[in-house]
Amino acid sequence: MRSSSEGILTTQAGSLPRPEALIEWNAADGGDAAAYREELDAELAALVVRQRDLGIGFVGDGEFGKATSQKVDYGAWWSYSFQRLGGLELGRTALADVTGQRAKPTGEVELTTFGNRRDRTRFADAYADPTSGAAVSSSAKVFPTCTGPLTYTGQEAIASDIRGFKRALAAAGLEEGFMTSIGPGSCSRIGNEHYADEEEFLYACADAMREEYEAIIDAGLILQIDDPAIAENWDQINPEPTVEAYRDFTMRRVEALNHALRGLPPERIRFHLCWGSWHGPHTTDLPMRDLVDVLLSINAQAYAFEAGNVRHEHEWKVWRDVALPEGKLLLPGVVSHATNVVEHPELVADRIVRFAECVGRENVVASTDCGLGGRVHPQIAWAKLESLVAGAELATARLWA
Repeated sequence: MRSSSEGILTTQAGSLPRPEALIEWNAADGGDAAAYREELDAELAALVVRQRDLGIGFVGDGEFGKATSQKVDYGAWWSYSFQRLGGLELGRTALADVTGQRAKPTGEVELTTFGNRRDRTRFADAYADPTSGAAVSSSAKVFPTCTGPLTYTGQEAIASDIRGFKRALAAAGLEEGFMTSIGPGSCSRIGNEHYADEEEFLYACADAMREEYEAIIDAGLILQIDDPAIAENWDQINPEPTVEAYRDFTMRRVEALNHALRGLPPERIRFHLCWGSWHGPHTTDLPMRDLVDVLLSINAQAYAFEAGNVRHEHEWKVWRDVALPEGKLLLPGVVSHATNVVEHPELVADRIVRFAECVGRENVVASTDCGLGGRVHPQIAWAKLESLVAGAELATARLWA
C-alpha cells in the first residue's frame, strides 16, 4: 500500500451500501445467474467511480459479492464463507446455538453462545426492544456445522468477483483496489463435528481460506483480512477470563492467520480489527491497550481499527506509548458506523492529526470505523465518506503547513 507521503490518503473499511436492485436479487435467492452478474458488475462499476470522484484513495468493491438480502445486515462479511467452503452442512445450527468451537482459554472458561454475550446480558431489555436501535439483524438465520474435511470451493465465486472489480477499476482509470476476506478466527466460529479439537479445526479453516487470499493477491489487488474474533470474542466468554488467558487464546488465532498468510507479501495485506459493528452499548469491549501488540504481530503492512466511535475514540492515546514498526501503516476509523450523526470535517481532521502526531503523518491513512453498508442509511454513509475526505484535506493542510 502507498503511504501518505504527500498528504493524508483515505480509504474505507469494506462494506458499502448495496443498491436496492442487488438486495432484491439476493432476497429472491435464485434466478438468472448471468443477469445477476451483469447487474452486479454495473453497480460495482458505478461504486468504484463514486469512490474515485469523492476522493477515496484506496477504493474497495464494497463487498458487493457478499450477498445481503436486507437493508440492515451485520453478517454478510462472515456468512458469505458458508457458500465457499466444502465440508459444511447448512441448516443444522441456529444462531443462538453457535458455540464458537467451545474453545476454552483457560480451565473451565468456555466460549459460549452468541446469545450469551455479556453486553447483551447486561442490556437485555434494550436488546429485546425492537424500537431501541440495539436489535441485531443478519442475513444468516441458520449456521453451518463442519461434518467433513474442510475445503475451499469458492474458486468460481472469487474469480467472478475479482473479474468484475478489476473491470470496474480499469474503467475508472484506477490500478489499485482492495477486497476483503474472512480470517480463520472468525471463520471457525461455527459448529464442528469432524475435527478432533479446536486447533485442528482452526488450522483447517486457515488452510481453506488461504486459497481465497492467494487469489486476491495474485490478481494484483490488496487483501483485507476481516477477523472480528480477535477482539470481540472477549465479549462471549463467560465468566469473564483474565486478560492473560484471553491474549493466549487470541494469539492461537493470530498464529493460524499468519500460517494462512505465509509467503504472501505483507505490503499487499491489511488487517481490520473491530469489536463488532452492531449498534449496542459495547461496555464489555476489551481495551485496545490489551490487544495492540497482538494486532501488530499479524503479518500485514496496515492495520485498520475502530477509533471514531465514542467507546474507542480515546484509545488514540495508546499510540503515544507504542512504537509502530518501520514500514507499517495505521488505518484508524475517523468516521463511525455507530451513529447517524455525520462527523464534522474539523473533528475528522482533529482525529487524523492526533494519530499523525503519534506515529508520523506518512504512516496514517484515514478510514471508517467499520463497514458502512447495512449499518447506516446509504445517504448517511456517503455523507460520512464526504466528511472523511474533507477532514483528510484539512488535516493535510495542517500537517504539511
